[in-house]
Amino acid sequence: MFWDRKAETMSREELSKLQLALINKTISKAVKSPFYGELKKQGKIKKIKSLDEVKNLPFTEKSDLRNNFPYGLLALSLDKAVRMHSSSGTTGNPTVVFHTKKDLEDWAELLARSMHMAGLRPGHVFQNMMGYGLFTGGLGFHYGAERLGAMTIPSGTGNSKRQIWFLKTMRTTAVHILPSYALKLATVLEEENLKPEDLNLKMAFIGAEPHTEAMRQQIEKQFKIKAFNSYGLSELCGPGVAFECPYQTGMHLWEDHFYPEIINPETGEVLPDGEEGELVMTTLRRNAMPLLRYRTRDLTKIINEPCPCGRTHRRIARIKGRSDDMLIINGVNIFPMQIEKTIMGIPGVGSNYLIEIHKEDYMDRIHMKIEVDPEFFSGTLEGMEKLQKDISDALKTELLVTPRVYLLEPGGIPAAEGKAKRVADMRSSEQKLS
Repeated sequence: MFWDRKAETMSREELSKLQLALINKTISKAVKSPFYGELKKQGKIKKIKSLDEVKNLPFTEKSDLRNNFPYGLLALSLDKAVRMHSSSGTTGNPTVVFHTKKDLEDWAELLARSMHMAGLRPGHVFQNMMGYGLFTGGLGFHYGAERLGAMTIPSGTGNSKRQIWFLKTMRTTAVHILPSYALKLATVLEEENLKPEDLNLKMAFIGAEPHTEAMRQQIEKQFKIKAFNSYGLSELCGPGVAFECPYQTGMHLWEDHFYPEIINPETGEVLPDGEEGELVMTTLRRNAMPLLRYRTRDLTKIINEPCPCGRTHRRIARIKGRSDDMLIINGVNIFPMQIEKTIMGIPGVGSNYLIEIHKEDYMDRIHMKIEVDPEFFSGTLEGMEKLQKDISDALKTELLVTPRVYLLEPGGIPAAEGKAKRVADMRSSEQKLS
């Protein structure tokens, strides 16, 4: 039942004592970085005597990571770091996260603990349908599954028929998959005249993009499996920060590795358990790049009631949304300003545009409606087609997803009263209709 019974069931008193000691160790490590070292000189960081004093430490923002790119938050010499992961760039530098060998071992241990909690066991076959590379999801689950002892298939993303061939031929037990792609895969399964009973699939680990409880239940119904929610972000390590147990009543946040707070995103005030707000996290064991009070921008609440599974680590509720304007498109993080910066540098593009997010065949799709300069709009068809391709190619390079581009005449997008509306997210209404 337990991967590490002692760690997963320690008393709240034991957890609190451990967290206090580890936070002070984290402070000692963090101030060795240029960024936190400067804050210490300014008197903003000092060791704490109780967990109540955590709120006196300064927040760390995503902008701090970008502004101190690349090594400003690295807390040790570069020869101690063995891996880097990175987000895509937005309006400037990407966020980069460094790992020591011990950081990677701890990360694999957390994923092994999480997947074991959900039911994965040595001898099971685990098919990882997530992207490998700078994205943390693929490699995080991969090494966690190997640590657990499951036979691991690094199938990566896409190529649905090939994925189904592996599912059937290798008798895959568990998959790591985007929720939207799971539903798409279910349609391909039907096209191949296969039924869930033709597979050996027992469970899916889903995450990396927002999804509703109804969507999770649809996945479970179509594949006749259990689908477990997971939570993580690359700044903390990647997936494995929080995970559902078999009771599926919130995600256990591993409090021996992370110290969570919920704050009012407007005022920064710490909120009590049960109140919804922004999740703020302090790492407790990271060595290469420890973070103090990192603002995740994810909106949730802490569930403090005991869980029937016996684990004492508190749970967080399903992520409700974000306190910033970041979009999550099939697991890829995208900011509207990222799009604006890209298209406004292309000759012929006018001053008005609209980003529409649709749900098509269970997958997210960006539709870009862009007004064209008057003199360009009256040009040749070949010129318009070239502009359309140039915009699509530039956005694909920047966003790592391929949008559909629609060129409109000047005034083709209705003028907004007051602040221009740049994003129209149609997914929730389309999902209800499907």
